Amino acid sequence: MGRRERVVVGMSGGVDSSVAAWLLKRQGYEVVGVFMKNWEDDDTDEYCTSREDLVDAAAVADVIGIELDAVNFAAEYRERVFALFLRDYAAGRTPNPDVLCNSEIKFRAFLDHALELDADWIATGHYARLRRDASGATELLKAVDASKDQTYFLHRLTQAQLAPALFPLGEITKREVRAIAQREGIPTWAKRDSTGICFIGERPFRDFLARYLPRTPGPIVTPDGRQIGRHDGLAYYTLGQRQGLGIGGLRDGAREPWFVAGKDMARNALVAVQGHDHPRLYRRDVDASDLHWIAGVAPALPGRYAAKTRYRMPDASCSLSAVDAPEGGEAARLRASFDAPQWAPTPGQYLVLYDGNTCLGGGVIEAQDARAAAAGQDRPASPERRQENENLTR
Repeated sequence: MGRRERVVVGMSGGVDSSVAAWLLKRQGYEVVGVFMKNWEDDDTDEYCTSREDLVDAAAVADVIGIELDAVNFAAEYRERVFALFLRDYAAGRTPNPDVLCNSEIKFRAFLDHALELDADWIATGHYARLRRDASGATELLKAVDASKDQTYFLHRLTQAQLAPALFPLGEITKREVRAIAQREGIPTWAKRDSTGICFIGERPFRDFLARYLPRTPGPIVTPDGRQIGRHDGLAYYTLGQRQGLGIGGLRDGAREPWFVAGKDMARNALVAVQGHDHPRLYRRDVDASDLHWIAGVAPALPGRYAAKTRYRMPDASCSLSAVDAPEGGEAARLRASFDAPQWAPTPGQYLVLYDGNTCLGGGVIEAQDARAAAAGQDRPASPERRQENENLTR
């Protein structure tokens, strides 16, 4: 008999990676689990999720009947992810560490370790699909379960990172995943999904960030410069944020909450507006830089595509064009002009592009042009979209 192909599975101690490992073993692969520890600064009894997760991963490996290897990538995480995370917050941006976790840890440090274990493939519990053509090129496709699709977080992966990857959960729903886990006696079947900062977990965010960045209090102002409160430091707030501003809703006779609409870094001032549908919260044109394309080349420009500026937001139709492209060269910046203005696109987050179900890649959202911000932009009136946006700010 020939050697079975070996798959090294990243096992987090959650239900998704547990079922991914079970499915691969059932398909006949030789499966080896790897648990990654990537954070050590405050791995205490209060925040000991990594220890608990390792115990869960070991219990799952025992039930499935596979080996489990534990590795420590804390140094790689601090250098490749957390340092950039702090840099962006200090600059007034809102980074998305989950995207960097995937490109720098789960599909780089972990991939390198898996190859040392003679892996033919690597696998994770992400909800996404892959399509490989005869030439060997790999496309990243949305998962069948649209509510769990995670291609947004995977959009910065390269062909070399996707070539050995398997996503066993791409064709099934989250409901089916939990049902499989319960039926097979996998002990994580009812474990709630993880939240918080990638690999760091749930923390009181403001207190956590204050350990690494100085508190720099300043005024909260309206767009016309009137002071309405005080903030603890611009790094602790993000565009569209509603909670934690410390401003009562009953101002100027309007019964509407306040939302963060901008940051004036020069004056250390946080700009707030009243009402979820204030024009300052919407943008029709969103520019992005630090571009990455999964296929290795940019899509045809100008062109019509779909895009999203936040993970939980639905795809929105847009026209994509180059900004300041050198003659005969590839653009370093792109502009997505949306058919309907988008709510609170946030500098530091990602503009991710799609062509149907295919994730093309994307770039980092840039700050809004001051003139466009001053003018404001029309807003959609859809109650459904308003509810989706409200959910994002809680």
